[in-house]
Amino acid sequence: MRIQKHPILGEFQKGELVTFTLDGKEMQGYEGEPIAAALRAAGVMTHRYTSRFGKPRGVFCAIGRCTDCVMIVDGKPNIRTCVTPLKAGMKVQTQYGIKAKE
Repeated sequence: MRIQKHPILGEFQKGELVTFTLDGKEMQGYEGEPIAAALRAAGVMTHRYTSRFGKPRGVFCAIGRCTDCVMIVDGKPNIRTCVTPLKAGMKVQTQYGIKAKE
């Protein structure tokens, strides 16, 4: 199941099937769909772990307001994957805690 209409990103036009990596593992999704949507379609529910107790977090609001879906994308921490479009070759990593932006 895929997102058809996102409240922030609008109508989703199914793009080309592209490859990206999650923690070094190759995955596929449609170019332009939110990274979080591609991860969910692949069965990935955990995007980060909390700083204090190490609890898993994933998509909660899906509109970029909370920080539950933040991950490291192409070396940059705190990227809200629910509103960040997927591109071919992206390197996505699980985030541990909330790291200071560079």
